Amino acid sequence: MNIIIKTKNIELTDSLEKFIQQKIGKLEKFSKILGKDSLEMFVEIEKETNHHRKGEIFFAEAILVMPGKKLVARAKSDDLGKAVSEVKEELEIEIKKYKLKAIELPRRQAKKSRKEIF
Repeated sequence: MNIIIKTKNIELTDSLEKFIQQKIGKLEKFSKILGKDSLEMFVEIEKETNHHRKGEIFFAEAILVMPGKKLVARAKSDDLGKAVSEVKEELEIEIKKYKLKAIELPRRQAKKSRKEIF
């Protein structure tokens, strides 16, 4: 999985990039389950404003480009790590939904039709 990181109003340090690669990289196991090896994921990390110091000032967004579909997850938080973790969890749910619709439901329907024939 190719992870492309973009930042806005925040500097992309090596430790931040490593943290994002580590968190979001865990989703690569799902791409192997889906049978897609060359997926692209766009991750955008943003600090909303420079003058605010309280509240949900960090925004994280991840877009996973699948054949025929884009899976999107967004999160806001007062902590950058928490926002990235929330995006990972939300995207994991989206991938599981996609897997259910794209792979498991057709299998169930095929099994059901086989039982009806025999």
